[in-house]
Amino acid sequence: MFWIIAVVILLIVALTLFLFRIEDLSYLDDDKYAASEASPSAENDKVLDRIREMGRAGKGLHGKARLIALRKHMDSLSDGLTFESEFRQCNNPNGEWVIAPGVDTRRRILYIHGGAWAAGSPRSHRSITDRLSHIANAAVFAVDYRLMPEYRFMDGVRDCRKAYTWLTENGPEGPGEATFILVAGDSAGGSHTLGLLAWIRESGLRQADGAIAFSPSTDLTLSAPSNRGNIATDPMLGPMLGGLSKIPRPVLWWATLAAFRTSPTSPVASPLLGNLANLPPILIQASDTEMLLDNARRYAAKAKAQGSKVELHTWPGMVHVWQIFTPVLPEAEEAFADIKEFIRDIESTKQEPDTAQI
Repeated sequence: MFWIIAVVILLIVALTLFLFRIEDLSYLDDDKYAASEASPSAENDKVLDRIREMGRAGKGLHGKARLIALRKHMDSLSDGLTFESEFRQCNNPNGEWVIAPGVDTRRRILYIHGGAWAAGSPRSHRSITDRLSHIANAAVFAVDYRLMPEYRFMDGVRDCRKAYTWLTENGPEGPGEATFILVAGDSAGGSHTLGLLAWIRESGLRQADGAIAFSPSTDLTLSAPSNRGNIATDPMLGPMLGGLSKIPRPVLWWATLAAFRTSPTSPVASPLLGNLANLPPILIQASDTEMLLDNARRYAAKAKAQGSKVELHTWPGMVHVWQIFTPVLPEAEEAFADIKEFIRDIESTKQEPDTAQI
């Protein structure tokens, strides 16, 4: 009996090593990195109260009921805010146009919301899409991609791909080629954003002019140090995901494979593990105290090493995706000012003559 158990264990270990061939990415970590000693603004206390409300929304609930409560709470994040933008629904592909007054609708942004691939919607992220439309002088299309567990992870990926392809040739008023296009997303949507860029490159489609990722999930193997080291300093993800640190990573890989029906080592689910060469300019924003910090740092380091232009800007002591708390949070406004400058840099680079052709 002992030998049978031993053989089974060895087979499981061998299969795990074969299926989940994990590259050692520790070489991408910067040992000299240190968190900023700057303190968040006083308004951050209001944000922390909102985070606690989110935690209480699902208290005592389990399974589907808990998920429904989380989804409902996320959709309420924009309640009480005043927007100048027009919100226009679209059914094919599913999503919402966000159009600030007077914007050039030939300029377009595809926005992919976060929510752990199981929550969130165009409505929950209106504070972000409204600001992006204003600062980019563009029509924003917030794709309403299919969520787990009702649908498969790849269903959501396909929705994002379809939306991007459609957006290059269609605006709020109908068919018309985009003159400028960005892809942006947060957290899980940030992962979809970065994975989408690689798919666009591999498919030979018109590449986006740039991309923006807020606190992106880039590696579902959970090997980055901050995934465990920043649990105590992340008031949003820490309480929700901190317990995963007690589970051996190989067990989590199998659980991810079962839930996502996609390997955590697939570049579609973990963009960090793919080819990061020949990508458009990318701006990544992250908090220096959040669990996904090193996911962002590793992605930026690897992409730069492979020749892509990636900027990683960090803010001290912010919650995960603090940009959604604009205009309450001054640091959120700082983040959007940073994005505006990033867009200006992209446009100025595009306008420069190509000396190689002269």
